[in-house]
Amino acid sequence: QAQLEESGGGLVEAGGSLTLSCAASGLKLGFGLNDWTIAWFRQAPGNEREGLSCITSGDGDDENTYYIDSVRGRFTISRDNAKNTVYLQMNNLKPEDTAVYYCYVPYINHWGQGTQVTVSS
Repeated sequence: QAQLEESGGGLVEAGGSLTLSCAASGLKLGFGLNDWTIAWFRQAPGNEREGLSCITSGDGDDENTYYIDSVRGRFTISRDNAKNTVYLQMNNLKPEDTAVYYCYVPYINHWGQGTQVTVSS
């Protein structure tokens, strides 16, 4: 059974950095992490869940990353296939980045449990 486990959230001051991890397991026998497109979303209180970034399946030149405007240049998504983990490096954090952050595998519509990020002003 597929499992996604996020970690790395916490409390940080504005301008600080955090790196979130999404450890994946049980996605499908015989498939590596690079066979899947993985996305990061976030949801702030009272707001809808918002897609932030994704990394497509593939390796090297076949792999693409995408970001929404509000995080482009501050957030970086990456993947370590050997560790079955996707990361979201977040720099220059702002109070409006405060939310619960989730990783998501669109092909199997599977979500992690989320990790809380709080940015103080």
